[in-house]
Amino acid sequence: MRVLIQRSGEASVQVSNHIVGQIDQGLVAFVGFTDGDSIEQIQYLAKKIVNLRIFPDEDGIMNKSILDYGGKILSVSQFTLYANCKKGNRPSYGDAMNNHEAIHFYELFNDELRKYVTVETGEFGADMKVSITNLGPTTIWLER
Repeated sequence: MRVLIQRSGEASVQVSNHIVGQIDQGLVAFVGFTDGDSIEQIQYLAKKIVNLRIFPDEDGIMNKSILDYGGKILSVSQFTLYANCKKGNRPSYGDAMNNHEAIHFYELFNDELRKYVTVETGEFGADMKVSITNLGPTTIWLER
């Protein structure tokens, strides 16, 4: 399981020119799954994400989590996090979990995050347009 986290101001996801998920401030989480991922990994990474101290405190130091700072999470499924470019210029996505299983894991991941914060989502498997105001910029790669 891989998650790319970005601290954000405004962020949204559009599908067919309609906004399907939107936040004013918080985190954008791009998430991908591979064979062998487990519910324990989902629980671990969800808890890790909400406790990451990447928001500024009163002195401007990144010392607050989203739980302290406030905000929402915009979760976007992204199988391309498992792109493999070792054999040429065209990525292979064979390491990504198949759609049938991945959608189930994606829903579990979002449900786990919702135990802590409000979660907006993209649309699994859709051609999405994601707009992000990345603050900092702050981008964190998590893998388990």
